[in-house]
Amino acid sequence: MLINDYRVIGNRLLAIRKGMGLTQAQVAEAAGLSDRTYADIERGSVNMRLQTLLAICAALHITPDEITTDDTSKLDAREEEIFQRLRTCAPKDRETALRLLSVFLQSLSDK
Repeated sequence: MLINDYRVIGNRLLAIRKGMGLTQAQVAEAAGLSDRTYADIERGSVNMRLQTLLAICAALHITPDEITTDDTSKLDAREEEIFQRLRTCAPKDRETALRLLSVFLQSLSDK
């Protein structure tokens, strides 16, 4: 589903930028924007042109879909598929898969 609420898009940009350890000034410079314009975009207080959106996405090395679409239904479907596959595994295989997932998730929190 396409998101057209600039506050939601701005919040996503904020989360991505902070996750990458960048400042607003760094993203603004990389996207060819003023610091003030980029700050306003993150706050969701301005409408941005497509060209601006693409420049920001390039600066953050993301696709426009990552900030303009809500893909929770796709994720839910993938999660359900994985759960279904786990349910049909032999108990020993299921335990191995769950241990692997646990180790992977722990490695994410250690970063």
